[in-house]
Amino acid sequence: MSTEPTDPRNDRLEVSRRGFLAGSAAAVAAAAATSALPGFAGPAAAATRPNVLLIVTDDQPKQTDWAIQKTISWLGGQGVTFNYGHVTTPLCAPSRSSVFSGRYAHNHGVRNNSASYSLNQNTTVQRYLKQAGYRTGLFGKYLNSWTLSDNPPHFEEFALLKPAYVDAQWNVNGTVQTINGYTTNIVKNRTLAFLDKAATDTRPWFAYVTPYASHEPNVPAAQYADTVVPAWNGRPSVPEADRSDKPTYVQNATNTLADGKAVRTRQLRTLLSVDDAVQAFKNKLAALGQLDNTLVIYIGDNGFQWADHGLLGKGTPYSPAHEVPFYLSWPAAGLAAGTTDNRIVGNIDIAPTILDAAGITPTTPQDGKSLLSGFTRDHLLVEWWKQGSGGVKDSWASYVAKNKQYVEYYDLYTNATGQVSGTGQVTFREYYDLVNDQYQLTNKLYQATPAQEQALGIPALAAQLTTDRNS
Repeated sequence: MSTEPTDPRNDRLEVSRRGFLAGSAAAVAAAAATSALPGFAGPAAAATRPNVLLIVTDDQPKQTDWAIQKTISWLGGQGVTFNYGHVTTPLCAPSRSSVFSGRYAHNHGVRNNSASYSLNQNTTVQRYLKQAGYRTGLFGKYLNSWTLSDNPPHFEEFALLKPAYVDAQWNVNGTVQTINGYTTNIVKNRTLAFLDKAATDTRPWFAYVTPYASHEPNVPAAQYADTVVPAWNGRPSVPEADRSDKPTYVQNATNTLADGKAVRTRQLRTLLSVDDAVQAFKNKLAALGQLDNTLVIYIGDNGFQWADHGLLGKGTPYSPAHEVPFYLSWPAAGLAAGTTDNRIVGNIDIAPTILDAAGITPTTPQDGKSLLSGFTRDHLLVEWWKQGSGGVKDSWASYVAKNKQYVEYYDLYTNATGQVSGTGQVTFREYYDLVNDQYQLTNKLYQATPAQEQALGIPALAAQLTTDRNS
């Protein structure tokens, strides 16, 4: 009997390998010849390599659909919705480095927001694409702790934002300057100008578009400052009355439903401008005749807790912190049908997907898999490190499946370059039955006997988690 949770979304059509290849006559023939998922034939069969539009929002949790209806209409209604999308480290710079490299943070080295310079830039998707002849552009936020005057490697054109919402500082193609206005709109307009050049520059292009929304302080554009958002009365994890089975930092958390409502309202209002920008990108691509052969990917760099378990923010192993919206569209490869994909997928899969679509084989190892392949995984590693020896929570790693989650906290901490110190001793553990306890209210390892741990399969989960952390 399956141990996966019952989910009505599973009744919808999952994206299959044939769906990805429907635009290729050669692939259709291959699919007809075998019941197995064939090797990816898109780039070989296509007349041109696809353009790539990668949109990464900031701190956008999964439950924000109301604010991005235009985005969902395009990339969900005319593309693929990944129902089980995650980030492998719920923190900005580590997550973005995983997007760029297709690697876990323990492999790319950016374990905290201060360690951005630890990323090997030769492992990034932008490096591979630029080397392969792509025109590359970056518009918006890059990596936390990156010096604004340092040009981002492997981007031919860029408007690099020092995170802010209004009248911010930018590095525009090597010149640091202040640009007045709302930064999401500036990101939009700079991206549109980059796309416009496709009318005369025949090279395929890669645009990395990354507005500051919906990060705190979540300042909305003037036109949305007072927009009424749908009412929300929390969920069972907000704020959770009895947290005695949780680690100390959770027991001591003090955020309330009112706090969660307030940040949710601000986040939704900021995302309305992101939605306008995405619609403008779609319109521009259509006007340029490039909508069909552009691979578009949309993801949040991490989620956000709205007072779940008394906590605001990210950096925890709880679902709202690492589950994110995740969409993909590529009509030329058959990805325009409005399908859903119920595989467990992560931000580490983005770089492999883009390189696969472009027909590029990376020369450095990647932990992720191309979403264009028929791969499946039964769980994903999610990990986070404490920076410095202070702080209220220890570093942790987690085995995340659809039906269960196992977490270990460790006596470990990192310095400003991401180097790890500490004994590595396990300081606390959690186990959640995500079928019957999706809000993670009952830690089944709290006061569990050895026999109960054995029944839950904890020894095997712990061994697998150790393997994942060391691979």
